[in-house]
Amino acid sequence: MTSELTSLSWILALHLVIWIPYILNLIAVRGLVNAVGYPENPPPMAPWAERMKAAHYNAVENLVVFSALVLTAHVLGISNGTTVMACQVYFWARLAHAVLYTFGVPWGRTLAFAVAWLCQVVLLLQII
Repeated sequence: MTSELTSLSWILALHLVIWIPYILNLIAVRGLVNAVGYPENPPPMAPWAERMKAAHYNAVENLVVFSALVLTAHVLGISNGTTVMACQVYFWARLAHAVLYTFGVPWGRTLAFAVAWLCQVVLLLQII
């Protein structure tokens, strides 16, 4: 497996677990029955859980682009130091984004998002 696909696998692993803390908060706040149902006026989750949920949604939206870029590069046989570094930095930037978003660090969250976005641009430039 290429380093780029390994990075994609780690990103996917992150997506497999990032929802767990905010769902546990949802269950703690609403109870299991209301957490799996559709209550009329549910109590809100903790602010950190709301932010983590938003970070997860943002990560999923960006996963589509990142995955397509990595898989396109793989199919085209494009793998070099630049693509490897872009994929590895993307992972750490997305992890930082999730943590900083959850803890409400506005400039840090924005910087992490921008770094991850630039990694996607770098991958695209390697492809075209």
